[in-house]
Amino acid sequence: MFRITPIVRNLLIINIALFFIQSLIRVNLVSVMGLRNILAPDFAPYQFITYMFMHASTGHLFSNMLALFFFGPMLEALMGARRFLIFYIITGIGAAVIYGSISFVEMNQLKNRVDQYSQNPNPEDFARLLSNQGDYFYAEYINFIDEYARNPENGRYIDKSIEVARSLYRAMVNIPMVGASGSVFGILLAFAMFFPNHTIFLLIPPIPVKAKYLVGVYALFSFFAGVHKLPGDNVAHFAHLGGMLVAFLLIKYWRYKGIRFY
Repeated sequence: MFRITPIVRNLLIINIALFFIQSLIRVNLVSVMGLRNILAPDFAPYQFITYMFMHASTGHLFSNMLALFFFGPMLEALMGARRFLIFYIITGIGAAVIYGSISFVEMNQLKNRVDQYSQNPNPEDFARLLSNQGDYFYAEYINFIDEYARNPENGRYIDKSIEVARSLYRAMVNIPMVGASGSVFGILLAFAMFFPNHTIFLLIPPIPVKAKYLVGVYALFSFFAGVHKLPGDNVAHFAHLGGMLVAFLLIKYWRYKGIRFY
């Protein structure tokens, strides 16, 4: 019979409770606990831990907690409660550090592009700057882009374009990252390492697949989606990969130190 283990149970309670506290009393915990870019004014070091207990939507929470519910107990039973909790926290922090490092580079590049644009504003570069950040920003200013293109020497349009470019950077750098996905993907990787031939029955499509193949497909998809990010995709794919990488290294380290799992 399936038995939920203590650490998994407590993690489920904490994540679900925080989500409903935020929803019911309408307190924006994400603004405080979500992980901000290190360049953001609202960044705080504690967010490398707190972000993993917050979720953006019911679907986001459900998918992460479902994976934790199904895969976590077997790993906790194998590792022991204390080591499993350490594993969960370290993979979550590691995922945040890797994602944050990549995000830092991306936002620093965006800041440089905005600064360069401010030095030499023109309609073509303005349109390109907005379109590179996705359809949302471009669509919001589509009328202004057309008007600016017809009045490239107008100081009012030039000043507004510079302010829009700077506001774009401020908005992008301050978007918080939330979710237990880094730790959950670490759990998936660990499950595939310890139980590679364990058969998992998928719901969609309804077929059996071995754990090692399922996790391998997830890893390849996350890498592809992270490198070739599509417009409107707000999933932190590199956090998923970061959790997997840290999980792999941590398990290898424990094995190297002679720690045995039963």
